[in-house]
Amino acid sequence: MKTDRLIDMLSTNLEPIKEGRLKKTLVWALVVGGAAAFCLMLTTVGLRIGVTDGFRPGYLALKLLFTLSLIGLGATLLGGLMHPGQDGQKLFAFVFLPFLIVACAGIASLVLGWWPMAWGSMIFGMQWATCLLCIPLFAVVPFAALIWALRKGAPTNLTRAGAIAGLVAGALGATAYAFHCPDDSVPFIAIWYGTLVALCGAVGAVLGPRLLRW
Repeated sequence: MKTDRLIDMLSTNLEPIKEGRLKKTLVWALVVGGAAAFCLMLTTVGLRIGVTDGFRPGYLALKLLFTLSLIGLGATLLGGLMHPGQDGQKLFAFVFLPFLIVACAGIASLVLGWWPMAWGSMIFGMQWATCLLCIPLFAVVPFAALIWALRKGAPTNLTRAGAIAGLVAGALGATAYAFHCPDDSVPFIAIWYGTLVALCGAVGAVLGPRLLRW
């Protein structure tokens, strides 16, 4: 079959995509993925006990500020990457801003606020191994939901789309884990939350071209 004839056949009786359809799909993926991560947290490690174990709301707010900022930036990027020809180049650099801010805050906290003898407990906390396991685990369902949403669109930069999907999924997993996490220090948040969310993004970048291929 000649190319021109094939193009004519494919372009016959095309219907425009309903306005906002892809955006609603992405929102549903975020809601379902976030709810699944939170439910998994409840059924595995459970909520933090509360004020009796030294709970400090300010640190929970800091954890959520970091993770939710990544979710917001990432979701905005994914909304564009779902469309063909969009690479999200203009907004992509902003994804690194929350990592930079929390890293600077962690370094400042170590250097200015505490004696070097306390650095070990600030960095490793009480449950660093649990954090290492839980954040990627809680990110699995959100990542699957976001990949499903992306496949409803037509992304062309598959590596970047996969990376941002992994990043957002990791941030959703970290958000869920924050409601259990007993470790309250800025260096802990910077090192463990930041590294694990970034790792989820790296895994997404590797899997994206395979899972999002047309």
